[in-house]
Amino acid sequence: MIQKVLKRDGRTVDFNMSKIEEAITKAMNHTDMGIDAGLAAIIANKVTKKGTAVMSVEAIQDEVELELMNSPRKEVAKAYISYRNARSVARSAKTRDIFLEIIEAKSSDITRENANMNADTPAGMMMKFASETTKPFVDDFLLSDEIKAAIKKGYIHIHDKDYYPTKSLTCVQHPLDRILSRGFMAGHAESRPAKRIETASIQACISLETAQNEMHGGQAIPAIDFYFAPYVRTTYIEEVKVLEQMTGEDYSSLYHTEIIDFITVELHGMTGEDRVRQHAINRTVSRVHQAMEAFIHNMNTIHSRGGNQVVFSSVNYGTDTSAEGRCIIRELLRSTYEGVGNGATAIFPIQIWKKKRGVNYLPTDINYDLYQLAAKVSARRFFPNFLNLDATFNHHEKWNENDPKRYTYEVATMGCRTRVFENRFGEKTSIGRGNISFSTINIVGLAIESMTEPTQEKRIEVFFIRLKEMLELTARQLHERFDFQKTALAKQFPLLMSSLWNNTEGLSPNTTIEPVINQGTLGLGFIGLAETLIALTGKHHGECDEAQKLGLKIVSFMKEMADEFSVKYTHNYSVLATPAEGLSGRFTKIDQKRYGVIPGITDKEYYTNSNHVPVYYKCSVKHKAEIEAPYHDLTRGGHIFYVEIDGDATHNPDSIFRIVDLMDKLNIGYGSINHNRNRCMDCGHEDAVDNETICPKCHSSNLDKLQRITGYLVGTTDRWNKAKLAELKDRVQHS
Repeated sequence: MIQKVLKRDGRTVDFNMSKIEEAITKAMNHTDMGIDAGLAAIIANKVTKKGTAVMSVEAIQDEVELELMNSPRKEVAKAYISYRNARSVARSAKTRDIFLEIIEAKSSDITRENANMNADTPAGMMMKFASETTKPFVDDFLLSDEIKAAIKKGYIHIHDKDYYPTKSLTCVQHPLDRILSRGFMAGHAESRPAKRIETASIQACISLETAQNEMHGGQAIPAIDFYFAPYVRTTYIEEVKVLEQMTGEDYSSLYHTEIIDFITVELHGMTGEDRVRQHAINRTVSRVHQAMEAFIHNMNTIHSRGGNQVVFSSVNYGTDTSAEGRCIIRELLRSTYEGVGNGATAIFPIQIWKKKRGVNYLPTDINYDLYQLAAKVSARRFFPNFLNLDATFNHHEKWNENDPKRYTYEVATMGCRTRVFENRFGEKTSIGRGNISFSTINIVGLAIESMTEPTQEKRIEVFFIRLKEMLELTARQLHERFDFQKTALAKQFPLLMSSLWNNTEGLSPNTTIEPVINQGTLGLGFIGLAETLIALTGKHHGECDEAQKLGLKIVSFMKEMADEFSVKYTHNYSVLATPAEGLSGRFTKIDQKRYGVIPGITDKEYYTNSNHVPVYYKCSVKHKAEIEAPYHDLTRGGHIFYVEIDGDATHNPDSIFRIVDLMDKLNIGYGSINHNRNRCMDCGHEDAVDNETICPKCHSSNLDKLQRITGYLVGTTDRWNKAKLAELKDRVQHS
């Protein structure tokens, strides 16, 4: 007798005979003789008694077909078979439609989920085929019913769900010194330790590219200036030795001589060792420049993930005050300013200037000249973004300006905004750590459901009850994913688990990664704070003090819950101001279908990203900064402040200084500045004219228009999904 049923999704549930009767009567209803409930009950009873204790859905349906064929109502068997076939076709129709969109290279939200991915190429198509077929597998076999229901109803979103079965992690800050000093294995080749700047540059690229194929998120270098600095000196020594060979003289006394700065100077009038030293410096600076130029070029051309996606890379720098470190910073900025190819702006790596008082922020600071250069470069090339090491939550009690490895105690970030610093289970640092996985809650949907309450006070009360429930569910989902990820073997991530993540020394190829990954973070993300506040109070936080107070209360509550989950599950939970790209329109579509168009809430194709003031809301830079600043301390899993400025920033780098000053004053952790930048791909002319379609110099329509999507740049909006395009159209400049 049947007692349990093995579902198509792998679950085992209690058998219910009435479901067989229901299926038979539905088939009977499609015949001329109509329904015979008694016969349906008899057949259902026979199938139940004949069956084994546990049977699959398909096996039970086969038995129903046989009994119907043996009954007086053979026409019902035909109807039942037809019904089964129709259901099977319906289950596969959705997959078929998705595949056709990919095959025909249609521009849709499916093929434009990630603006850094070209889904039109063969490799890109294969990635999308795999992605769209893997997601249902995750739903069917790896998620609980409660979590699956929450996803379907649009309450939560699991990021990179297609990578779930691979057990991969999201991102990591590369301890590049380990790679450069030890060498590493990549593919079938072994790289020796670096000895010169060119080798260091190449190995950094290989490290980022290799790790990208082992992870589903981004790759970052937390202190590229410190990591590359030793190879400036070895390159300089190499140049001195070349001169020794040419002259037959011994200049070994110059190998480790103090060098105030690596600056190119004309040799005219110099003699003796002064001339030799300066000649070696000039040659070194030239080689460093070429190495930084090559690094940027490689990060915009080498592909990962089956040749489909440029490495999502970021570099942090700005606080190395040694002559060698300053040389790296200067030449990296100079190369960025010059552009790649025929002068185009480099999309990757996302560059992040680490601003620090006493190091590079004040006119009396040693690296202030490089900060001035960084502002000039950002005004033309959008990068670097600015990370505020002076924000209270970015302080580290062990940081010491005299420590040659002080970068260990400096927070570093991913360009998209992901931040990893605090650590309950090891050293507080960004290096050798990353995000494990993250999921986002649709707080707008929870607020809309609360709108039926009679008073604002009651709406808010009910909202917090629902928010608590959804936070608990999401934390459990992240914990369950962690339990799945930790079973991966070290050999599945050969570079990550040998050279990049901290505490990997004790791992052997066939041991699990469990002892290592709890150093990382689990992110509780959110989207649409502005729309949530409109649903609860009638206004968003940019236009109303009452709404701002509630917004801070909501995100503070999330942080408190994250701290509780960290204790309960023994993980590093943190709140993330979600960088929604593919997600930006998903929640909105679901809520529009369920609740209709609600002015100010579901009347657009997108929800406002995380805690931002809406992109359409016209306000000053100062006002936007004052509203968004307090959220940075609460969202330690990652955050970003950005503004849209008007005019040609290349002629006004002081505008960059003013915004960084606001970040300093208001305790903002990380920010970027958006501005217009048009470039003619035919003649190279650049300007900042709004809505320009024709080059004013050569009249070409082949214009490159830079836009920032979720922290990174794209030179074309062709790969943006509909929701992000709608958001882009609504963006206003901040005065």
